[in-house]
Amino acid sequence: MSVDLKSTVFLPKTDFPMKAGLPDLEPKLLERWARIGLFDRLRETSKGREKFILHDGPPYANGNLHIGHALNKILKDVITRSQQMLGKDADYVPGWDCHGLPIEWKIEEKYREAGKDKDEIDIVTFREECRQFAAKWIAIQKEEFQRLGVVGDWDHPYTTMTNHAESVIVAELGKFLMDGSLYKGAKPVLWSVVEKTALAEAEVEYHDHTSVTIWVKFPVVTASHPALEGAKVVIWTTTPWTMPGNRAVAYGAEFDYVVVEVASSDSPLAVVGEKLVVCADLAEQVAKDAKCVFTTLATLKGAELAGTIAHHPLKFHPDAKGGYDFAVPLLAGSFVTTDTGTGFVHIAPGHGEDDWHLGKEHDIAIPDTVQPDGKYFPHVAIFAGMEVLNQGKNGKYYSPVAKPVIEAMTACGNLLAHGKVEHSYPHSWRSKAPLIFRNTPQWFISMESTGLRAKALDAIAATRFVPDQGRNRIGSMIENRPDWCVSRQRAWGVPIAVFVEKASGQPLRDQAVVDRIVEAFKAEGSDAWFTSKPERFLGQGRKPEDYDQVFDILDVWFDSGCTHAFVLEGEEWPRLSWPASLYLEGSDQHRGWFHSSLLESCGTRGRAPYDAVLTHGFVLDEQGRKMSKSLGNVVSPQEVVGAQGADILRLWVVGSDYSDDLRIGPEILKTQVDIYRRLRNTLRYLLGALEGFSDAEALPVDQMPELERWVLHRLQELDGQVRAACDGFAFHGLFTELHNFCAVDLSAFYFDIRKDALYCDKADSIRRRAARTVFNLLLDTLCKWLAPFLSFTAEEAWLARHPSETGSVHLEQFPEIPAAWRDDALAAKWARIREVRRVVTGALEVERVAKRIGSSLQAAPLLIVSSDIHCLLDGLDMSEICITSGMVVIDGMPKPEDFSLADVPGVSVAPHPAQGEKCQRCWKVLHEVGTASHPGTCHRCSDAVDAHQHA
Repeated sequence: MSVDLKSTVFLPKTDFPMKAGLPDLEPKLLERWARIGLFDRLRETSKGREKFILHDGPPYANGNLHIGHALNKILKDVITRSQQMLGKDADYVPGWDCHGLPIEWKIEEKYREAGKDKDEIDIVTFREECRQFAAKWIAIQKEEFQRLGVVGDWDHPYTTMTNHAESVIVAELGKFLMDGSLYKGAKPVLWSVVEKTALAEAEVEYHDHTSVTIWVKFPVVTASHPALEGAKVVIWTTTPWTMPGNRAVAYGAEFDYVVVEVASSDSPLAVVGEKLVVCADLAEQVAKDAKCVFTTLATLKGAELAGTIAHHPLKFHPDAKGGYDFAVPLLAGSFVTTDTGTGFVHIAPGHGEDDWHLGKEHDIAIPDTVQPDGKYFPHVAIFAGMEVLNQGKNGKYYSPVAKPVIEAMTACGNLLAHGKVEHSYPHSWRSKAPLIFRNTPQWFISMESTGLRAKALDAIAATRFVPDQGRNRIGSMIENRPDWCVSRQRAWGVPIAVFVEKASGQPLRDQAVVDRIVEAFKAEGSDAWFTSKPERFLGQGRKPEDYDQVFDILDVWFDSGCTHAFVLEGEEWPRLSWPASLYLEGSDQHRGWFHSSLLESCGTRGRAPYDAVLTHGFVLDEQGRKMSKSLGNVVSPQEVVGAQGADILRLWVVGSDYSDDLRIGPEILKTQVDIYRRLRNTLRYLLGALEGFSDAEALPVDQMPELERWVLHRLQELDGQVRAACDGFAFHGLFTELHNFCAVDLSAFYFDIRKDALYCDKADSIRRRAARTVFNLLLDTLCKWLAPFLSFTAEEAWLARHPSETGSVHLEQFPEIPAAWRDDALAAKWARIREVRRVVTGALEVERVAKRIGSSLQAAPLLIVSSDIHCLLDGLDMSEICITSGMVVIDGMPKPEDFSLADVPGVSVAPHPAQGEKCQRCWKVLHEVGTASHPGTCHRCSDAVDAHQHA
């Protein structure tokens, strides 16, 4: 009776689909992880292991996630999962930043649209609205983060607005209060006239802005050198609105200055015969800007200007009324440059950091000129009530007072020229409006009084930075930063819970008061500061009328800088540990969260709250452009996940060099889909080939053919790369290796060779058993290696191989690959064998293109090799390796007509068609077909059919 030969072939069988269907599959796996309590089980099984704590930098709870959020959270998840599978207890508590301007601004917008003033609303009511707004977005973002496959304590995340968090934040502030480093002072800070508050550097963006420029003449009153008599010192500024705040002029002591006379002029502002003083290197450019010609009268060194006094250019304006009747000294300033301008800098101590320091150094009073809303105070002569900044009809911001300043200077004869310049200028990241430097009373933490700067610099030296250049970046910021301004004139946040003694003007430093405030916040939250009477905190023996209660709000960066205190040390997550193993955020956080956390921790604990800091770049479109709705190039993570699956986004993250900016777009995602498909097909092929495999079939390594032992060697090599990549938090190189391993080493080489043995050998043949044993090792290893990265697909493949109600690949650890599997000599040998195979494959491809053969099994070529290669191939079946029906290997010299490759010397191929009949089971063309007991088969296949029938 005839046999159905197809039924005797061991074709791959698996329910693991070729098409992933990730958008449908992934939510089911998320439900499964929740059902089996994956996170809690990980914590239980990890007890006693070395801890790895990646402390989550809190995203802001005010909108849907963007692609940058996806990059950040996926990378955190990949690192946490990989550390867990390295055998550590890698706990992860996600968190949110809830206080601050962005949320408050949204609530204010609602009131503005209703025609209401926020200040008319009860502050506790307003704060509750902010709290509810944050809570709404936390719930939305939580779902979006989990959809990306991020495993963490989602049932108990941290937020900066809980009673516990707020009580710890105010307790941390109390430490700075008690050690004397918290103080109140008046300094120029970056100020938003739109939001009416100070802003931290991390809340500032730099955009191009067009400013009016003016060249102003300061008449000399007292000359330090005879050449200066009757002269006017010329300054240049891009901020005309700061001129009412001028109190001095700075020069560079080492520069050369010239006293010039206007010889001729094409401008009514440059008066012929007028004596001016400018920097020698800039005189030619100043003359050009002023449309005049200078004649040099004298040259002086900057140091010779010391002692010169001018008067304010507006002193004799008819509307000045004594408002500018004060001396304007010339002072040496180390910050003066000769890049642009005149070599003189007008000093407005209330409107600049350098100006303020120079003014303080020379005991110059710091004037208040601009109110919180950006209008001049009523006492400012000439310009009272005018706006320094406003938004034009075209949507662009400008300085309305620039024109009146120009007109006033012109009326006094002290304007030399004016123009416009486009330059990079600080803007609010929320309102997008330009900022001003404005002198305001604020609360500061000193960088010097308790050695905070030195402690922070020491901590940076002791911290691991990935990449290492992050160390220099944050280090230079700490070296040069001013005292930390921690106060904001807002409503939503943790208040600066401090009392100031009216008599002395000093903050009340009493630990008992701090403790009472902390306890109140722990019980009721920071609203207690607004709802309680002062005596609740001041205690017995103090009269409330003797103290001013401070109602400024803490800088939100102080909040997030304290997260290490209430998360890693807090009573709510006792399983965590301090300091964190790793902080991980975008590179902008060197001036943000890394920075504020460093200062807060060094100020209260003397060291950084982290052992290592990793930074990633920003996400750009495929052309390297910033994403924006107007360009239509925004890639939404929700859309990618909905259309292609979270694993595609995860693959993009780990396949990118995130130490630099990353790019994403349709074509890049298409490439990721192609890579994913090859990885998935590898898993699918392994699953199919392992159908019915059990441990009883496994073959010991020492009985395996060389080819299988070479695969095990590759696993041992890759194991070192996997572990090194996880330790170094650098995955893109690893994924190139893993992809090449699956696509080239396995699919195009090993699987290709072993298909014949897997399908057509007897079930118990050594070759087949060896291959299936290795396939089983490959599948388990690849599932575990891929688990931190392609978390959904690895789980799907694992469960297809190990069906279980409660099991998960994420409960496993990376496999321990025996060191004995490494065999460098064997690897070198098979590298050369693969080169020989490449020559044969090339020769057969020529035959196929010429249509002399169809498949490679229709060939039986002659392989001519040099003596050393002939020895190398001894004992190997090259027809099996090259997938031909036969092959003769001879030691000899190639003929000119033979096929060869220039980069593989000593190897040539003479193609010949295989002779005989085609086996109807294995498709090899052999003379023996037709002589076996089963018609149409070769001897091997006939034996396999017999074995199958008797199985």
